[in-house]
Amino acid sequence: MQATVLAILAGLCWGVGEVFAKSVLHTKAVGPITAITIRTTVALPLLWIAYFVVVHGLKAEPADWYRRADTATLLKLVLGAGVVAGTLAMLAFYGALHLGEISRIKPIAFALAPAVAVLLGWLVLGEAMTLRKAAAVGLILAGVVLLTSG
Repeated sequence: MQATVLAILAGLCWGVGEVFAKSVLHTKAVGPITAITIRTTVALPLLWIAYFVVVHGLKAEPADWYRRADTATLLKLVLGAGVVAGTLAMLAFYGALHLGEISRIKPIAFALAPAVAVLLGWLVLGEAMTLRKAAAVGLILAGVVLLTSG
């Protein structure tokens, strides 16, 4: 239940935040690279505060993670989460947001992400692939095509 509530909160925050971002980009006073740089600059100190509270205050995560994690884990963290998701995806998303309508860009990006996650979860992580999951992803993608075409 907590995971679902947090996922809903994330979706709401991203939905509201990206409307603000699109509104800013629409003014043409700020470009997409500037917008993502400011977003990250503002977020970073807040994330470090959250990190110190969770890791050192609440002790809810291991403080010696950098010693416990092997090279492959650290590479996945840096390259996968940091470079691919944290940098490349955000640069592409803000570039798309700058050029297109949020009502088209957001659904495309945020429907493709779960479709890829379900597929890679199955193929790479060994998560169960059920007919229900496959049908749900198909419906999501069909909905996005319907929403964004014509």
